[in-house]
Amino acid sequence: NLFAVQYLPEPYFGMTSSMTAKCNMQVDPSKYKRLISGLRTVLAEEGAVGVWKGVTPTFIGYSLQGAFKYGLYEIFKDQYSTMAGEENAKKYKGLIWCLGSASAEFFADIALCPFEMVKVKVQTSPAGTWPTAFLPAIKKMSAQAAETRFPFGSLVPLWSRQIPYTVAKFYFYERIVQLFYTHVFTAPKETYSKSTQLSVTFASGYAAGVICAVVSHPADSLVSQIGKAANRGKPVAQIASEVGLWNLCVKGLGARVLIIGTLTGAQWWIFDSLKTAMGLQTTGGK
Repeated sequence: NLFAVQYLPEPYFGMTSSMTAKCNMQVDPSKYKRLISGLRTVLAEEGAVGVWKGVTPTFIGYSLQGAFKYGLYEIFKDQYSTMAGEENAKKYKGLIWCLGSASAEFFADIALCPFEMVKVKVQTSPAGTWPTAFLPAIKKMSAQAAETRFPFGSLVPLWSRQIPYTVAKFYFYERIVQLFYTHVFTAPKETYSKSTQLSVTFASGYAAGVICAVVSHPADSLVSQIGKAANRGKPVAQIASEVGLWNLCVKGLGARVLIIGTLTGAQWWIFDSLKTAMGLQTTGGK
């Protein structure tokens, strides 16, 4: 299970350019006002290479995170269901979804954090001020660890972003799938074709992605701000105060909703496609 889900970062790999624009919108909203115009600015200043900055740490980091998140979720969900007993597991299934996903994400973020810090630093540094190649960027991050806080300086903000994000992602996914099979596709789930089940998977994943993007966006903005050169050495609370709650909540939100909705739908679709290929049922049901 853990090895199979390592392929789940593939959607992130394909949307690195959008993530580059989104991070810059959060760090310098006066210069990068919109997703498309932000991409045009990066292209004008750095060329096509600029929009693909951070692709290697994105792929490695989210490969590790995806493996731990999806693999450990199934393990923790089963473990908590067993601990609760059959009756309570059915009665409190929503709580078990939340506990399982939060537990999985706690460990997944430890694996992700160093690579996320490199990605954000590479994507938000002005052209020519920071190495864009993966190994030189890591070397400089390590050499300046007192200033960059590498490798785990962003772990607490990352937990603040990713744990609510993942809890919303799994809870609302499971709940939306349940609504589909209760009110739309009312026959037993196994009677529907795999293509129909996977369509439900993608639609539910996309809707859940929109919700979790909104829930986790303030912390995501804070993670991007930590990588900004002007915020070097500042406490996280000071950065949050200077940026302001409104800016943390809304700057880059539209781009992130588009990115995360698509990514979440695609991730669930890939995950359930792998499950069906191995003869298993898609995730969720009545």
